[in-house]
Amino acid sequence: MMRTTGMVAVLGVALALGLAGCGEREQVVVYKQGKYQGKPDTKPYANPAFGGDKTKWEGAIKARGQQQNEYRRVGG
Repeated sequence: MMRTTGMVAVLGVALALGLAGCGEREQVVVYKQGKYQGKPDTKPYANPAFGGDKTKWEGAIKARGQQQNEYRRVGG
């Protein structure tokens, strides 16, 4: 008797959890006209490493690109 009651309780919990997974709500974004709701974008050079210096950032990008240049790396 005790074992049957435990099994029924376990099955009841499993059924409840199974049905809870089926209750998916529709996810629709409501846009407000004229208002941006995302996070603001920053310039790529506006970080502590470059201190807002665009020319320093451009130099770092060019140097990184040259490190990926196979012709320059093998010396040919």
